[in-house]
Amino acid sequence: MPLRAIVATTASKTAAALSRAAGRGDGSVIGGWIGLKIDPDLLAHLSSGRAVALVSGTNGKTTTTRLTAAAVGVLGRVATNGYGANMPTGHTSALAKEGHTPFAVLEVDEHYLAQVIDSTRPKVVALLNLSRDQLDRAKEVAMMAQLWKTALAGHPEIRVVANADDPMVVWAAVSSPQTTWFSAGQRWHDDSFVCPESGHPIERANGDWWCTGCPLRRPTPQWVVEEDGVIDPRGDWHLVKLQLPGKVNLGNAATALAVAGEFGVRPIEALPRLSRVTSIAGRYAQVDRDGRNIRLLLAKNPASWLEAFDMADQAPTLLSINARDPDGLDTSWLWDVDFAPLRDRRVLITGDRAFDLAVRLEVNRVPFQHVNTFDEALAAVPPGRLEVIANYTAFQDIRAVLDRVN
Repeated sequence: MPLRAIVATTASKTAAALSRAAGRGDGSVIGGWIGLKIDPDLLAHLSSGRAVALVSGTNGKTTTTRLTAAAVGVLGRVATNGYGANMPTGHTSALAKEGHTPFAVLEVDEHYLAQVIDSTRPKVVALLNLSRDQLDRAKEVAMMAQLWKTALAGHPEIRVVANADDPMVVWAAVSSPQTTWFSAGQRWHDDSFVCPESGHPIERANGDWWCTGCPLRRPTPQWVVEEDGVIDPRGDWHLVKLQLPGKVNLGNAATALAVAGEFGVRPIEALPRLSRVTSIAGRYAQVDRDGRNIRLLLAKNPASWLEAFDMADQAPTLLSINARDPDGLDTSWLWDVDFAPLRDRRVLITGDRAFDLAVRLEVNRVPFQHVNTFDEALAAVPPGRLEVIANYTAFQDIRAVLDRVN
């Protein structure tokens, strides 16, 4: 690397280490920020010589990135931003910290995908899904799909692994000359009732979908989730054993296998590594405290809340909502969530915007109890399982109370 990039890399690693030593976090943002201030091209320099995979989408990025890094790890050391710092500062810090590795698997915020493609020149880009998120500052879903479509059009050499069940993702990726499709299902349809190409309605039946006014339709997937396993492009079925809950994570595993397949990794080699992945930056972590088994589930938008309700056991459930900058300041998205699945369990609520949530639950006829702190919630439920579903900063607050469990 040029001397400037070497100096910037050293400064990045030092700043990140000091941040960790001072207890100010893992240094995944400050290290990259300082490195890029010294050398704005540092991410490109650090990516050079590595085979890079990027993982982007509204939901599931962090988990899929961790699973993909585990799968690609069959081939050698992998640099990854495994704790969710998914903007260029986080990518820079992760690559600088890890030193030279033959491979990198990076989670990318969907807004930054075009920029990171230009900097890292990836071998593979995985596109998971697109749905409404952070309404006060995020782009409309169709606008995001257009940004992806434009970015991919400028890089026909990239191998794209894309979700055949999401019409917005298909529209963004369908023109890429090297596309592999996976099918993991799509439960949230509210952002893809209308075709982004023609504006006509999209019809759905028996897992298929098609536009009623243009040729856009669901492509035939090469990787398919079936029951508790995945079918690969050869038609072979593989049992997938995960320590992560929910069918959505089976879909994330299928994506990871598809991306690893682009690097030449066979499912039979990758599956044992996927089975060893437990929690990701606290997501799905289980902690025993005061006779309660606490499980943490992150849910940040309507689509992910729908999946969290599926994962949660029939047990007392604490919901926590904040509206700080990383969450988005607008909580009107709560009205897009159907909380009816919680009617038959005990529900507690907390967080900065607990009263916004209280109104929504009242309208949805879900009984609840308000608590001021996490400790108060623990004291309010009997020994046994406590499910915790929280949006981003509320999740981090509770994770901090639990000694930043990973």
